[in-house]
Amino acid sequence: MKNKLAICGLSVLIALATAACNSTYSKNETTSAATQNLSISQSAQDIGQRVSQWQLNNLDDLSYLAERYHNSSSDPKKWIQAAFYIGLTRWTETVDDVQALQHITQMSKAENYALLTKRPMHADDHAIGQTYLWLAEQTNNMAAIKPTQQHFDTILANKPTVSLEMIEEHPNRRGFEGACQDRWCWSDALFMAPRTWLKLANITGENKYFDYADKEFWATTDYLFSEEHHLYFRDSRYFTEKSDNGKPVFWSRGNGWVFAGLPLIIDDLPQDHPSRSKYISLYKRFADGLVRAQKTDGYWAPSLLDPDKVKTPETSGTGFITFGLAWGVNNGILTEQKYITAVTKGWNAIQKAVQADGKVNWVQQVGKSPDPVAEHETQFYGVGAVLLAAAEMTKWSH
Repeated sequence: MKNKLAICGLSVLIALATAACNSTYSKNETTSAATQNLSISQSAQDIGQRVSQWQLNNLDDLSYLAERYHNSSSDPKKWIQAAFYIGLTRWTETVDDVQALQHITQMSKAENYALLTKRPMHADDHAIGQTYLWLAEQTNNMAAIKPTQQHFDTILANKPTVSLEMIEEHPNRRGFEGACQDRWCWSDALFMAPRTWLKLANITGENKYFDYADKEFWATTDYLFSEEHHLYFRDSRYFTEKSDNGKPVFWSRGNGWVFAGLPLIIDDLPQDHPSRSKYISLYKRFADGLVRAQKTDGYWAPSLLDPDKVKTPETSGTGFITFGLAWGVNNGILTEQKYITAVTKGWNAIQKAVQADGKVNWVQQVGKSPDPVAEHETQFYGVGAVLLAAAEMTKWSH
């Protein structure tokens, strides 16, 4: 378990960052001019503070999103906001952001620490549990764990045994793409659920929770991870699909979900856990595949092996991947120069996508494949990705 937050004032750099939010930049300018004279760690604090503040200021006004996303984006318990809160908790514990901690506490209490129950097995609906359990770790509020524990006890008593093959259902069953989503049969799931189970195991001391998650994580990885390309297929439908250039389709954000999830899992794993070395080995192979796919401009293309499929920047995949690589460098796991270079390029790309007021641009909207992206498009999970990256880059010294 991580050390609890030191409840203290915000740093001078964060105060400077807040002041920067009130600068005279036009709405559409990026932060590059504001951060060009700062070190990377300083720019990370600057950007992280503005990005988190912009999103917190816009929780109740979703006018910047297409109307079709309003319902799915308005509930903190749904995965779209849950991914933001995962980034926000990481940011909060890194820079001791008292205001953000207060908001997380209030939100969690207002939601009664509850998970959604209409799809009890669905990984997306387990993601917000990471925030509740993080709060319990930080504040000793054990009431925050009870609904998640009760929910997961029910799953353990009725473990799903469906195939991991994604066979689409028509009509869609209760928001499922296929029956296999009672298990973790798509790459996104490995960010959403396993760490929730791990945190519950750590807090309760009951290994049964992570024993289940560990087994399911490796079942999914054995199924979806390409040993040839060191990348994850989004789900089984992509095993034979080819992009316009004839190469396999590996979706940037789908890979970003898994790659960002790995450091979060490894950080929470007990040092003597028998699977720890296995997770680190996977992480290293995965990092190799992702670095080879980075574009010269620092972004990762929505279609990792076909950068011409969608030529615009894309921030959510890039944010998750940059976070994952920076964590490896900072922790001495990735030592080659190519990784340091990739992180620096990735962070520079992220900075270019953030407006001076903190809005994150170039975020591909909800989907499952490499789709077009417009500059003005943003989403909670894209903000979460940038906050993860910013938190890790505050430690950067290379």
